[in-house]
Amino acid sequence: MKKTAFHDRFDLDITLRDAALDAENRPTRRMIANAAIGVHVEDAYYSVRELREAVSWVHEGDPAGKTKLAAILANDGADDFQRCIYFCLAGRGVVAMLDDLEWLEDLLERRGRVAGEVMRLRGSRMPLTNPYVADAPDGPLVQIDSDFVQGPSWWADPTLDR
Repeated sequence: MKKTAFHDRFDLDITLRDAALDAENRPTRRMIANAAIGVHVEDAYYSVRELREAVSWVHEGDPAGKTKLAAILANDGADDFQRCIYFCLAGRGVVAMLDDLEWLEDLLERRGRVAGEVMRLRGSRMPLTNPYVADAPDGPLVQIDSDFVQGPSWWADPTLDR
């Protein structure tokens, strides 16, 4: 592919901005698209992927899933991005949560592929403006407890608590 003017000062967040403003997207998708704007390309993708995997494992009943999810939410050495994404979706039902996480993961993977192509073509891109003002969590953290109770949003039958 030949380099064109399209490759100069490319905005890697354009698809996230479009998704955040698309009235056809459900509110949770608009929220998490907004939350990912400005986050480093690889950090955003791998953070969402890791979170989606942990939620999926919990949903599938894998005991390692609860440990992984609790560790992600209580990680005091990370920024608040994963917690932000998780709490935008928490309580809305695990199937909808997984659907939204997969949707965002796909958007972020495509964003990464475009970033790679722009770099390969030696194009320039608009700088990403990190939305977080601190590299460490700000405020109280979730406690690490892999024996947390899954409430009704984790089950098709909301009368069940596990």
